[in-house]
Amino acid sequence: MDQAHLSQTFRNFAHIECKDSSKLYEYLSLNIAEDNELLDLCLHAKEGQPVPNLLFGAVHYLLLNGREHVLSQYYPSVVEDPLDVDGSFIYFKEFCRQYRREVTTILQSKLVQTNEVRRCAYLYPSFCYMYNKVKKPLALIEIGTSAGLQLLWDKYSYSYGTNEIYGDQHSILHITSEMRGVETPILLKEFPPVASKVGLDLHISDVRNKEDYLWLKSLIWPEHKERLELFESAVICFKENPVELLEGDGVALLKDVMKGVPDETLIGIFHTHVANQIPEKSKRILIEKIQKMGENRDVFHLYNNMWDRKLHLDYFIDGVDYKEIIGEADGHGRWFEWNIK
Repeated sequence: MDQAHLSQTFRNFAHIECKDSSKLYEYLSLNIAEDNELLDLCLHAKEGQPVPNLLFGAVHYLLLNGREHVLSQYYPSVVEDPLDVDGSFIYFKEFCRQYRREVTTILQSKLVQTNEVRRCAYLYPSFCYMYNKVKKPLALIEIGTSAGLQLLWDKYSYSYGTNEIYGDQHSILHITSEMRGVETPILLKEFPPVASKVGLDLHISDVRNKEDYLWLKSLIWPEHKERLELFESAVICFKENPVELLEGDGVALLKDVMKGVPDETLIGIFHTHVANQIPEKSKRILIEKIQKMGENRDVFHLYNNMWDRKLHLDYFIDGVDYKEIIGEADGHGRWFEWNIK
């Protein structure tokens, strides 16, 4: 990736991802897009990684880890009364100069593995839909699981703009989200039965490890207090309800994982906001593997960011191939569309 491409990437990040969500990152992104020195620094990022998230995560990580600098005064996650974002760029650039070696090391070694717990708001109705189609316990496999916090979807409670609360009524974590679209999903009062869960990732993040925990926390945008609170509660839930997490290429591991899945279950393979980091060849292999499974098993594949930003659900029942588009979904799970019956 060259500087011109990186520059456009930061502009897109500002206009598409940050607008109305993070004034700090929107302001910094637009300025980074015009700064050759910082764009040159970003060339150290691992291939295939979302560079803006990685750079901002690196700086945030160092600030949360105690690096002292004027820049911290602009971060709501570091100080109680942050300064206005105007004027923050000069200090951001100065910080990157001062800690260039450490920032570079993070860009070269870390992966963007955001655990956006609120995305479970659309996982829950999706898994209800799967179960209603085939009345079998779910065998769930998450590709790009990171710390596995989304696999705990059945340990959380949910509401969608009304007083009705679904899921685990006693959970310490309650997720709210706005439901849009032309249809209304059937939300089961009790979670669909789950036979097994396993998460796959090139690098498993262990929330019980201080460094992994702090990196995941650094990927949460500084203004997003509610996201941070959800993350902290999910970490507690994980420590109380650990799930199996396997390190390695999720697409390559799929065949071996499938060997342990009982025949009487419904296979649910899912991944959210990670397919943009999967090479094109691996995407095709993944689709081929799922098609092959679908010849003999009932298999559901829930995903986005493969071909577009929409949430898709492809599935095989009794060998018949179905394809549905659930709709658009906010990257942080604040809202989602439901457009299938």
